[in-house]
Amino acid sequence: MIIVPLKEGENIERALKKFKRKFEKTGIVKELRDRQAFTKPSIRNRQQHLKAVYKQSLQIAED
Repeated sequence: MIIVPLKEGENIERALKKFKRKFEKTGIVKELRDRQAFTKPSIRNRQQHLKAVYKQSLQIAED
């Protein structure tokens, strides 16, 4: 359960922003989207490999 402590007189908008940030960090929404459709392990591994290659090419270009 996500708990957002509020200080006295704190704006409700700021509290909602904190809640959304904490909720996003938990990764619940991402996991739900991943579970909606099954992806084969081979496809998942291929996507991870392509992502790693892309990140490495960005890092090389930055240097």
